[in-house]
Amino acid sequence: MNRYPLWKNLLVAVVVLLGGLYALPNIFDQDPSMEVSAQRDAVIDLATQTRVEAALQKSGISSKGMSINNGKLLVRFTTSEDQLKAMDPIAAVLGENYTQALTLLPDLPGWLSGLGAEPMYLGLDLRGGIHVLIDVDMESALQQALERYSSDIRTLLRGEKVRYVRIGREGEAVIVKFNNAVKRDEASEIIGEEFRSLVMEDLDQGEDFLVKASLSPSDSREVKKFALQQNITTLRNRVNALGVSEPLIQQQGDRRIVVQLPGVQDPAKVKDLIGATATLEYRLADTEHSVEDAVNGRVPPGSRLYRERDGQPVLLKKQVIVTGDQIVDASSGFDQRSGQPAVSVSLDGIGAKRMRRMTNENVGKPMAVVFIENRTTTRMVNGQPEKVRSKVEEVISIANILEPFGRRFQTTGLDSTEEAHDLALLLRAGALAAPIEIVEERTIGPSLGQENIDQGFQSVMIGLALVMVFMAVYYRAFGLVADLALAMNLVLVVALLSLLQATLTLPGIAGIVLTVGMAVDANVLIFERIREEIKNGSTPQASIQAGYEKGFSTIIDANVTTLIAAIVLFSFGTGPIKGFAITLALGILTSMFTAIVGTRAVINLIYGRKRVKSLAV
Repeated sequence: MNRYPLWKNLLVAVVVLLGGLYALPNIFDQDPSMEVSAQRDAVIDLATQTRVEAALQKSGISSKGMSINNGKLLVRFTTSEDQLKAMDPIAAVLGENYTQALTLLPDLPGWLSGLGAEPMYLGLDLRGGIHVLIDVDMESALQQALERYSSDIRTLLRGEKVRYVRIGREGEAVIVKFNNAVKRDEASEIIGEEFRSLVMEDLDQGEDFLVKASLSPSDSREVKKFALQQNITTLRNRVNALGVSEPLIQQQGDRRIVVQLPGVQDPAKVKDLIGATATLEYRLADTEHSVEDAVNGRVPPGSRLYRERDGQPVLLKKQVIVTGDQIVDASSGFDQRSGQPAVSVSLDGIGAKRMRRMTNENVGKPMAVVFIENRTTTRMVNGQPEKVRSKVEEVISIANILEPFGRRFQTTGLDSTEEAHDLALLLRAGALAAPIEIVEERTIGPSLGQENIDQGFQSVMIGLALVMVFMAVYYRAFGLVADLALAMNLVLVVALLSLLQATLTLPGIAGIVLTVGMAVDANVLIFERIREEIKNGSTPQASIQAGYEKGFSTIIDANVTTLIAAIVLFSFGTGPIKGFAITLALGILTSMFTAIVGTRAVINLIYGRKRVKSLAV
């Protein structure tokens, strides 16, 4: 009666085996390590590894081992002191095209790594690091958008030869003043036709005739959304360049950004990162003079020598056509004529006028996009932090001008769609930089993170032990089976977190503790039902079958409602709430499997195929 088919027993065995296997990496020690990544056109290869080994040997720093994985060089150290000491010599030998991130790597055996088993990530509260909450000045973003519209309207009316008295901004609208109603009506029609997204309104104030152009509510939301996403993109690019392992940069609410940098213990680094400025410049290439002469020191008076990202020298004119603050929008796509990757750019009125004039005069000549960033980095010199400021100027794109263009144009000559996407992000980041203010800053030390881990582990173990003792005493042999399922449930939760490469936080540990208590609910329902069946005179085998079958619907209802709550928490929550929701949801799924399928399999092995007179329940 109480026997599983072979495939169900095999299913339980496979799940238990895989769960134990993928949870195993979390018990191994972690080595203080450094993750070296290549930026731009640099590569990580054996030559890079050899250079790093030589630099460490010269500095008298011993490494535990090196390996190249997924295009990154992983360097392991025995102590954290060696890990910190190695940053300067490695940075010196590799240069600015490589970044170093301090991290921890598990000391896994080769066969386990070969199976793709990795430990789960630890969140900021468990590992230590910096948490920063940033507020984006949305009012300034709206004012910048109105300023661009004001400039565009001025250029449009001058081009159409419509005379006006004054153009200015009042609140969230652009006001154009005229001497008579005829000119006002003509201008209103022209502006409305050119800028369909603006809400137009004609006003009469005594002898003044006004056109009021306002942003629609949907456009205002779009401007704010664009400013927020652009700042997130800028911060993400800067954090990646800083070389922080497993950073978290995400939106919080409608105007704030959360930045979490695990492993970083220098708050000045974050402020330097946020305070850095970046811009773009469009310049014509100097094709009249020799690049070789410029490299040798003979630079023409009207030109400047730049470098592309691969280090190739490029000679450009000193005259700047447009800069990044004149870019309204940028998006990646494909050139309709060639099918090659391209970036579409939109300029404001002044930028469009300059671009049209310059491209009209220089068809067939190359034009370059120069990326300029002022960086401030903090380095340890003789045990003291020292700020180093540097200016990076590099050519990120160069292509021929095929035909005159003005407000909207494409940048072609890109190697891949990925490069086009990255260039569009850079252009957008240079187009609008809404002011940013740090409203909250917290630094969590690694010692506190380890203390959180220890206390969290202790709470899980205490909760698990208390529940196990209660189940064993109250339900005897059946309680021991439930204890076995409970332990397996924890293993499966850890295995799923590791497989999903989810980040475990303190709220996540709270979710695991809650799961420990909830995991036995199903078994309590089943065991109490079995007791009732025995009291009603059913045979032991019939009682076991009735207990599992009749308790199933109640168990499903209770767990599904809790799972729905976890999904809602994950959907609408942020940060710690999501961590709690993930572990709770995974715990519910694994507990349903272990409590219903797992315990039934063990009970069947103990009591199935046997004639028993009583049950130890």
